[in-house]
Amino acid sequence: MSESERASRSKRYHEHQTLVIRRADHVADPISIAWLVSAEKLGDSIVGRLRDYLGRRVRIKKVEISRDTIEVQVEVRRWREEANRLVRAARDLSEKGAKRGALAMCREALELDSLSFEAMTAMGTILAALGRDEEALDALQHAREFGAEGVTILVAMLDCAIRLSWLRTAERYAQEVLRLEPRNLQARDALHSIRQRM
Repeated sequence: MSESERASRSKRYHEHQTLVIRRADHVADPISIAWLVSAEKLGDSIVGRLRDYLGRRVRIKKVEISRDTIEVQVEVRRWREEANRLVRAARDLSEKGAKRGALAMCREALELDSLSFEAMTAMGTILAALGRDEEALDALQHAREFGAEGVTILVAMLDCAIRLSWLRTAERYAQEVLRLEPRNLQARDALHSIRQRM
């Protein structure tokens, strides 16, 4: 094995991470069964559904279901530095107008780090710019589950939900933004507009 191969292998890490999956983001999808069926009846079926949802590269260690969330402790092998380099390149490419090429780079980044919230956030932003709001919202929800935080991602999710006319979802995101940043004018205006349409 050459030194460069050894160096590249040494940058791959096994990491433990806790993912938070929110009930409100999974209404009427395969994950939602976790909140509809008792834990005794669920058995291993929820682990199977979570494995399908998160991908085979993620090893599920522990699952805790509460009223509004599922906390999933996972182990994943990742090349984080390489994935982040690709994400930066994808953002640059997207800014230059090559959005489809940028999407391909985000997918490559996810091959290296399947729980990269940076790659998922970039992917969601690019998909939204392409007018593919449902896919964008899905990617942004993944990004938040993988660890993306703050107002910026919630505003991006709010914008997608508004364009999709998913008013209840948009209302929830606007309220979440205002909990974090009570003076956010975009969320205030959006909430006012949403309530007029409901």
